[in-house]
Amino acid sequence: MEVVINALGRRKSAVARIYMKEGTGKITINKKDLTEYFPSPILQYVVKQPLELLGVADKYDLKVNLDGGGFTGQSQALRLAIARALVKVNADDKKALKDQGFLTRDSRAVERKKPGQPKARRRFQFSKR
Repeated sequence: MEVVINALGRRKSAVARIYMKEGTGKITINKKDLTEYFPSPILQYVVKQPLELLGVADKYDLKVNLDGGGFTGQSQALRLAIARALVKVNADDKKALKDQGFLTRDSRAVERKKPGQPKARRRFQFSKR
């Protein structure tokens, strides 16, 4: 029986749910290949960072459900989910991933707009006369 490990990653309003099992390194996101879903090589690099760090890029197959947010937030949410899943597989890897900051949820999000102002911090132009 093959073991499937699932993990969750969030960033801004993006949510990544991943299902990881032993395999050949295939990453499927919303029924598309990684290169098709994230055409930018920079975003592909961000997603693969935890796998490359531990040298297990071709050991696991990932099935990913990505929802909400933009492509940058989604790629970073996926990176967090992958790092969390790798820790579930082998707890000894936690220190290496934590030192690189892959296990930290980036809590920065858009600040809300305040009443009586055009944006969150921008004020309407002051007129003395």
